[in-house]
Amino acid sequence: MVNHEHYTYRVIWSKENEEFVGLCAEFPSLSYLDKNRIAALEGITNLVKDVVADMEASGEKVPEPISERKYSGKFQVRITPELHRILAIEAQEQNVSLNRYISNKLAS
Repeated sequence: MVNHEHYTYRVIWSKENEEFVGLCAEFPSLSYLDKNRIAALEGITNLVKDVVADMEASGEKVPEPISERKYSGKFQVRITPELHRILAIEAQEQNVSLNRYISNKLAS
C-alpha cells in the first residue's frame, strides 16, 4: 500500500489559465486547477489519493514515490567526442577528475 503523501507535489502559476496548477511528478498526466495556491495543492493531493486507491483496487501497478526510490549515484550521458575533449581539458586545468568536474558543473 503506497502512501499518497510521499509523492512529489508542486504548485505553479498558469498564466494561460490564470490559476494555480497542482502537479505530481509521479503522475505527470494529472493536474488540479484552483485560484488558491493551497487549494491547488490539496486538490492534486486528493486526486492522487483517489487514483492510487483505484489503481490498488483494480490490481494495477502503482508508481513508487521518488522519495522512496533507491539511487546508485551513477548515470550515463552520451555526448559528442568534441564536447568530451573540451570537458576533459577543463577538468585537467582544474586538476580534478573528469567525473568530479562534471559532478561540480551539474551541482552548480
